Amino acid sequence: MDGNARQPWDQFLNPDILRANLIQASVYIAAFEILEDAIVERIYDFYVVGYRKAGISGIVSDTQYNCEVLNLNKSPIYASLQWLKNAEAIVDSDILMFTRVKQCRNKIAHEMDHILDMGLPPEFADCFGEIVLLLDKIERWWIINVEIPTSPDTVTEDINDEDVTPGGVLLVRVLLDIALGSEDASRYYYDRLKHPSRT
Repeated sequence: MDGNARQPWDQFLNPDILRANLIQASVYIAAFEILEDAIVERIYDFYVVGYRKAGISGIVSDTQYNCEVLNLNKSPIYASLQWLKNAEAIVDSDILMFTRVKQCRNKIAHEMDHILDMGLPPEFADCFGEIVLLLDKIERWWIINVEIPTSPDTVTEDINDEDVTPGGVLLVRVLLDIALGSEDASRYYYDRLKHPSRT
């Protein structure tokens, strides 16, 4: 086997390279799913469960959801993004950003054999950062504008964006620490769960 033919096999069979590519691709796909859920499911729950406080009126109706959300676009995800834009939670550039991270996700999911051979696409790191940015922006908007105003047990005085850490963002950070962090970082959450009294 000549050197040119051997190089892809060296990369593919190298356990350090293969393992890293598999883990990074898996974490990216998981993070994208968390983002997609934050976009689509939160709006669906808003209409189905409903919020009735502080002037926010959720409608317990699939028909209303279909009319006010799904009619905005043939794609449920882009209909939901348009709804968020109409609510001033995001802007056009955020929708373009989502399209980029979705294209990267599709490339990773549908071209896994190529990813394992050649490595992750060059836009991978930027797109991963954009997933976190979008997730943080959308989740933070929901907490400040929907969850806090509609929760009777929440003290709303002096709460601003900087005081809020969305659960979805924390989940992605945990995934990153466990899957890609140092040995200490990867064991931190498990150790704290098993031994909560330790600092």
